[in-house]
Amino acid sequence: MADEILDHWVSGAAFAGESTRTAPVYDPARGVVQREVRLASTADVDAAVQAARTALAGWGGASWAKRQQVLFAFREILNARKDELGAILTSEHGKVSSDALGEIARGLEVVEFACGIAHLAKGEHSENVSTGVDVYSVQEPLGVVGIISPFNFPAMVPMWFFPIAIALGNTVVLKPSEKDPSAAIWLAKAFQEAGLPDGVFNVVHGDKESVDAILDHPDVASVSFVGSTPIAKYVYERGTAAGKRVQALGGAKNHMLVLPDADLDLVADSAVNAGFGSAGERCMAISVVVAVEPVADELVAKISERMGGLRVGDGTRGCDMGPLITREHRDKVAGYLDVAVEDGADLVVDGRGIEVDGEADGFWLGPTLVDKVPTSSKVYTDEIFGPVLSVVRVASYEEGLALINGGRYGNGTAIFTNDGGAARRFQREVQVGMVGINVPIPVPVGYFSFGGWKDSLFGDTKAYGPDAIRFFTRQKAVTARWLDPSHGGINLGFPQNG
Repeated sequence: MADEILDHWVSGAAFAGESTRTAPVYDPARGVVQREVRLASTADVDAAVQAARTALAGWGGASWAKRQQVLFAFREILNARKDELGAILTSEHGKVSSDALGEIARGLEVVEFACGIAHLAKGEHSENVSTGVDVYSVQEPLGVVGIISPFNFPAMVPMWFFPIAIALGNTVVLKPSEKDPSAAIWLAKAFQEAGLPDGVFNVVHGDKESVDAILDHPDVASVSFVGSTPIAKYVYERGTAAGKRVQALGGAKNHMLVLPDADLDLVADSAVNAGFGSAGERCMAISVVVAVEPVADELVAKISERMGGLRVGDGTRGCDMGPLITREHRDKVAGYLDVAVEDGADLVVDGRGIEVDGEADGFWLGPTLVDKVPTSSKVYTDEIFGPVLSVVRVASYEEGLALINGGRYGNGTAIFTNDGGAARRFQREVQVGMVGINVPIPVPVGYFSFGGWKDSLFGDTKAYGPDAIRFFTRQKAVTARWLDPSHGGINLGFPQNG
């Protein structure tokens, strides 16, 4: 199986390109290479961009009805065959089957939003702004758009962008993560089956060379990115320097503020779900529980008890949590546990060396709970991106709020309380882009927009929802004056009174 090489997808067909470089794609539950993936050269990226540019005139000029028909057909294929795509996600990312299907369902929301996007992309019209003069606006496609997506959601994150971009008449070059690239090819083939013309949706695999080629290419009008904050900042700065429109979503360190009146059973369930789902490899994971005393001892006990029932193993075996994406990432995350102990934190549940329902060589790290974490520790300040849940104890709501607002990230946060006034105050005072009230992972539905503040978002527009329409179109204002028929000539129109 490792002899298999996954090609790019350009102009509606597999494309090998000129580059001979490849990278291994692992099954993280077994720790083995299951295939290689091609790594595009700058010339390979250019071939994909030129294919998208060639397809732009025809697709951008297609009727709304035609585009909607293709989007609806794609939606039906995706929904009917979601188990097939889910198996790919489990195989290459390692997430359990239920989590993979949940990822697809959230991506499907955006596809469905894109199916009905025509009425949101209408322009405006003002009649007779001056004598005989009308002004109106139209929303036109941006052009060839680039999308660079991360390993943790290889189906959902691309679907945050490409369905809307395509529905609005743009053409796409997608560069998925080289760690789990097969989902992108599956999506491209499904779109072709739905009737999408060749060249509208292209996929190039690769590493930094292909990323830079997209950022620098003069025919790429915009770049959408999701990944770590350092890379998001790099993408934003290099892309905008090249004159592109850029939305770059970065990292996070999401806090859950627990007030003393909260339902601690609900909090414990939510902390486990939000901290360890997808093995903690998601930018909306809860990584810090901020417990307002005197509830911390009881809450830590409840969380620890629930963690004991989690089953870690191969995602195909009905487990609760799968492996991490690579051995190197697993080792990096596990290294933070030594840092926690060195910094004086209490390692309540150690996920290292646990029994798993899977192959011994899988990239395993079990759910981990660290209590009394100092806010000066890297365990608190760094985005660990793994199944490590930290507990920080504070004396008051004000101290907890200050902790959240003082951080460099501003992606998502949550408050757990039965006090409506406290929740409303938190909603107004907290400095993040997405807020949950008794909801641990406040990812907006498809017709709102996703994105954070501060170092969690670089650019002026968020992902999907209304922001996506502004991002993937350019507005053109038209001022028009037409001569009145009374100026002469044949007029077969209905007679008008003077």
